[in-house]
Amino acid sequence: MYNELISFFKDRFDTNEFIPLHIPCFNGNEKKYLESCIDSTYVSSVGPFVDKFEEFMSLITKTKKTVAVVNGTAGLQVALRLVGVEKDNEVITQALTFVATVNAIAYNNAHPIFIDVDLDTMGLSPRAVNDFLEEFGELREDGCYNKSTGRKISACLPMHTFGFPVHLDELIKVCNSWKIPIVEDAAESLGSEYKNKPTGSYGEVGVFSFNGNKIATSGGGGAITTNNTQIGERAKFLTTTAKEPHPYEYVHNELGYNFRMPNINAALACAQLEQLSHFLESKRNLAKEYQVFFKKKGMNFRTETSDTKANYWLMCIELENKKERDLFLKVTNKAHVMTRPIWQLMNKLAMYKDCQKDKLFNTRFLESRIVNIPSSVIL
Repeated sequence: MYNELISFFKDRFDTNEFIPLHIPCFNGNEKKYLESCIDSTYVSSVGPFVDKFEEFMSLITKTKKTVAVVNGTAGLQVALRLVGVEKDNEVITQALTFVATVNAIAYNNAHPIFIDVDLDTMGLSPRAVNDFLEEFGELREDGCYNKSTGRKISACLPMHTFGFPVHLDELIKVCNSWKIPIVEDAAESLGSEYKNKPTGSYGEVGVFSFNGNKIATSGGGGAITTNNTQIGERAKFLTTTAKEPHPYEYVHNELGYNFRMPNINAALACAQLEQLSHFLESKRNLAKEYQVFFKKKGMNFRTETSDTKANYWLMCIELENKKERDLFLKVTNKAHVMTRPIWQLMNKLAMYKDCQKDKLFNTRFLESRIVNIPSSVIL
């Protein structure tokens, strides 16, 4: 079976060489825009491509305001501050995520609470969040508090795992009833939709990543999106060192961040966003081929849930158990086909091992079975 599997990967990606998990595709105006940027000398944090990128992202995400930032992690850090997360507050999130999600909470000197995910989305479970709040939540005039710690729960941070949207309607309903704002970690879900609306447009704030391995890349970069223009303007202010407008003086009245995306990165991002629809089509076509192939092999290729449209950023299969997972990883990587297990759970990391959590049944189930497979765009 494994010989046929390796042959399928090599035939599909038309190579006998190493097959990476996900590589960028530069088939558009990347060189043209970069040359234009260099010729203009605007290669730092001010320039027309930054403005164009922000406008493009607002159009794609159907939001009123986008702020370009240096990376997705920085965007999450600022987004949490924007919705009111302060020192010693708590943020509900998932243990099944990339470390940046949780680091952004820690950068605000706040504490993560790890809640279970749903099996179908691999993202934060509305039911699990509600169960936790029913047991530990206490509504007060100024918000929700954790009865076991006495701390305020100031935000909920779901992550759309591998581009599969969480059950947003249900999660929003739960969080609204407990006065908890939602920040969407949409780092992996550019182009994904939930009930015909883009991810990153449902929460108070959404955050995207344009890292080198994402479906569209600026080398390094991120974006904060919101339908609240006041929050959007404040995001721009905080990420540009909180500098007060002045013709020549440097006046900073509060703590800000030098989190601006350089114009040269924005140039690359604009060229990539122009091709996003083609990237998404390629991804979905590859996903259909994978689904057919793995079904014949009796293996579970993970697909989008009803009422959603996934971008299939990193595609994955679910193995029978950890032993089968480890064998799959060993055989494929030995054959120079890159595959990867899902992240080590955040509650297992040294800096987060003492954080409050629920039973994490689904989380642990998925950790022992999910494997990412080659997912690059093929044009």
